[in-house]
Amino acid sequence: MEQQNLLGGPPPTELPDNPEARQALEAGVDPFEVAARFPDNPAAWAELADRAFGNGDVIESYAYARTGYHRGLDQLRRAGWKGHGPVPWQHEPNRGFLRALHALGRAAAAIGEDEEAERCRTFLRDSSSAAAEVLAT
Repeated sequence: MEQQNLLGGPPPTELPDNPEARQALEAGVDPFEVAARFPDNPAAWAELADRAFGNGDVIESYAYARTGYHRGLDQLRRAGWKGHGPVPWQHEPNRGFLRALHALGRAAAAIGEDEEAERCRTFLRDSSSAAAEVLAT
């Protein structure tokens, strides 16, 4: 059953799938290789950001996350997004962008960019409360 927005806000935005990039990441291909082959894929950049953050490389994580965030914004705009509205976590291709947004906020907080960190947290919650909840753990 299709959900209808009764509040009159913008419809959910769903990014297009990139099956080759998705399958490569799922198969464990190094995200460096995936990002080099598919530089517009936010999931590859989010994966690199998570890896760098986990290794304590916060500046590198910030850079990877910012790249994934901007690549995702470009795709959202091409998909009709007007700067606000839902970006559902349930739609698998949206997850790369949402993960990059979360990673950007996390890295921003780690380097003391408190305003950017808060902006990212708010943007994530406003885009997908489910993503904010999943990624908070």
